[in-house]
Amino acid sequence: MVGRHEWDWEVAEKKIAIREWKESFGWVEEPFASPDGEKIAAVVNVGEMEFSVCVNGNSWDVTFDKVWHLRYLPDGRLTALVSEMGEWTAVVDGSVWDNKFGYVWNPLYSADGRAFAVAAQQDMRYCMVLNGVPWDETYANMTYFALSSCGTKTAAAVQVKDADSGEIHKFQEGTFTAALDGKAWEATFVNVWGMAISSDGESLAAEVRLNLYDYTIAVDGIAWNNTFDCVWEPIFRPGTKAVVAPVRVNGQWTLAENGDILWDRRFVQLWQPGFSPDGKHLAAIVAPKYGCWTVAVDGIPWTSTFGDMVTDMIFSPDSGKLAALAKDKASWKVVVDGKVWANRFDMAWRPVFSADGDTVAAKVEKDGKYAFVVNDRMGPRTCEAAWDPVFSPDGSRLLLRSIEDGIYYRRVVPVSEFTA
Repeated sequence: MVGRHEWDWEVAEKKIAIREWKESFGWVEEPFASPDGEKIAAVVNVGEMEFSVCVNGNSWDVTFDKVWHLRYLPDGRLTALVSEMGEWTAVVDGSVWDNKFGYVWNPLYSADGRAFAVAAQQDMRYCMVLNGVPWDETYANMTYFALSSCGTKTAAAVQVKDADSGEIHKFQEGTFTAALDGKAWEATFVNVWGMAISSDGESLAAEVRLNLYDYTIAVDGIAWNNTFDCVWEPIFRPGTKAVVAPVRVNGQWTLAENGDILWDRRFVQLWQPGFSPDGKHLAAIVAPKYGCWTVAVDGIPWTSTFGDMVTDMIFSPDSGKLAALAKDKASWKVVVDGKVWANRFDMAWRPVFSADGDTVAAKVEKDGKYAFVVNDRMGPRTCEAAWDPVFSPDGSRLLLRSIEDGIYYRRVVPVSEFTA
């Protein structure tokens, strides 16, 4: 795998004309740029009910009945879900997985791109498939999928006891559990929802309902001692087996760790918690009061609040800063450590930090055009399509990928082009 340090970071511009593709194929679907910006790809129609993928103007040798969810993995490999003679599977850089299924969906990728997983159904039985290899076990029902950060394990909520739709008593007794790498927990629950896998791939946590009224978190099949009015999806504390989750107590939300209340502060809503990379800080999206959204870090909310929503919360790589997107009165804003940028956007995408956390960039949309913004300063160009900006390892340069007038551009520019 070629790492970011090995990418071409020379200040320069490369371009590929893609508007001519429409003359070579029946039609061309939405294009996708590779992480390093060197390739641009799209699903193309090459004949009646025949589809393939075009990369930098050259189509794959293989064709399919259908090509869906074309995406580049973080390591630069190009993947898609494909239908071939009525069977579904995945393709990676033009190579089709050996195993075929009745249907596949919900692709998951590890951060390094080496792991690529999908959910699959065959003969009305369900399982997960990791890098082309399915679980040995299959289940009658399967939802809420997860892939470990190490890329070695998959998990899902599965039904392990048969129950007819009218047999309500069976559902109340518990027909669902969670499975890690296909191995189901012995304990069953009324419901099993969002889950997380520990960083070493050895432990699984999930939100569960014990009966009609009590909710909690189960770790490796063992429920927390305390129950709650409701819970949201858990996360593991980095490098440990400790589990943190949002919980509802007496009509208010807070965070609990291993079943015990972690934050003293209560909120109208609290969800999507996340740890800083060094594990020293814990943040979550919260509503201090109804219709009022912000971010709380270590239990302390930002003073800035927003009426519509807050999303895409992310810590800087050095763990020193936190950014998020906020929507307020139909406009989108970038917020860094509670400070709101002056620019307003029709849409914005998750902010990106430089390695030292000093510089923040984002892809944004304004007046029907896409652009890039760095530390609240708009870039000089607008375009018809764009992808998230990428910082060079030393933070001095930005890789910008965009489409302008039917031409795909890969540009490496100094950050000073925005900040000077």
